[in-house]
Amino acid sequence: MLKKALESVISEKESAELISAFDQIGDIIIVRIPDSLLSKKKIIGETLLKEVKIAKSVFYQSSAVEGDFRTRNLEILAGDDKTETEYKEFGCRFVVDVENAFFSPRLSTERERIANLVQDGEVVTNMFAGVGMFSIMAAKKKNCTVYSIDINPVASQLCEKNIELNKLVGKVISINGDASKIVSEKLIDKSDRTLMLLPERSDEFLQSAIDATKSGGIIHYYCHIHADKKSEAGKLSEEHYLQVTPVKSEILGSKIVRPVGPRYYQTVVDVRISK
Repeated sequence: MLKKALESVISEKESAELISAFDQIGDIIIVRIPDSLLSKKKIIGETLLKEVKIAKSVFYQSSAVEGDFRTRNLEILAGDDKTETEYKEFGCRFVVDVENAFFSPRLSTERERIANLVQDGEVVTNMFAGVGMFSIMAAKKKNCTVYSIDINPVASQLCEKNIELNKLVGKVISINGDASKIVSEKLIDKSDRTLMLLPERSDEFLQSAIDATKSGGIIHYYCHIHADKKSEAGKLSEEHYLQVTPVKSEILGSKIVRPVGPRYYQTVVDVRISK
């Protein structure tokens, strides 16, 4: 439907590229537009707003997600100039701010996978929690305790709001601050399972993840990896982890979370550590 709607504005090839590069989050659409089409961004935005019936806002993502707070710049193309919306996933409700706090709808499968792995009674440390989606989905399913850490105060405030929105079996404790500092001050050897969903800086924070995790506990180590063949990405991630880790580790498995560029992937390696 969208391809047909856009065919009067751009070519079929350009339309296919555009549709693969937009996310719908609640009633907000975010679209990444190649430089060659920027002159048509307004009409693209108006067309998307018209064709996606529940959409109230269309934004052009004018910068990458960057900085310690993991935020991005958005430019309104059509509809309401608001960046906060409600998003639903696997029976949970979340208030998200698509410009001022990290959030990606493209991690939904990974969030469900982690929530299914968490066991009753576990203590989980989520080192880069954003608005708390991994944390809340786990505590919705299991009677666990999740320390949900983020350095961005907007993300931590939204996490607290999202805890209230959902009926949880377990408990989520939202903590605003630098993950390394929080771990060293409060969470040494507390965690049965540690999430480090900051793939571009995972090596930098690996020691903190190890410090937080009990001997015999599990770390979910996310990273970005270059691979000429998609089938090689998981194995290359495992090899990289084993090169950088300072502790004895049993590889439990690895997988591609999502592609992030040509021959470039976000992966996760699940490991059990001994210390």
